[in-house]
Amino acid sequence: MVIEWLKFRVPETLRETFIQQDEAIWTTALAQYPGFMGKEVWLTADNPNEVVCVIQWADMAAWKSIPADVLEATEQQFSTQMGADNYELVEAQAYQLRKFARSQS
Repeated sequence: MVIEWLKFRVPETLRETFIQQDEAIWTTALAQYPGFMGKEVWLTADNPNEVVCVIQWADMAAWKSIPADVLEATEQQFSTQMGADNYELVEAQAYQLRKFARSQS
């Protein structure tokens, strides 16, 4: 499994709108593609202007198979709904989830 980790800066007053629009636009668009396994939104009490989206993909190939024009159109739709100046992507990471078998003692 591959994790796409995105941290956004969003004014606290728009945080709930951001989360709802993200679900309606981005999650709906991504869920149409094979390999999309789910998405979580993480919030911290220490920084109410921060929203972290954690997207689970079956593998890197599934994630990267989404056409660039689809990503651009989806971002344009999201930006139109949110207002381009009302959020900022401040960090993006990709993680490979690795699990270890536990020995039976």
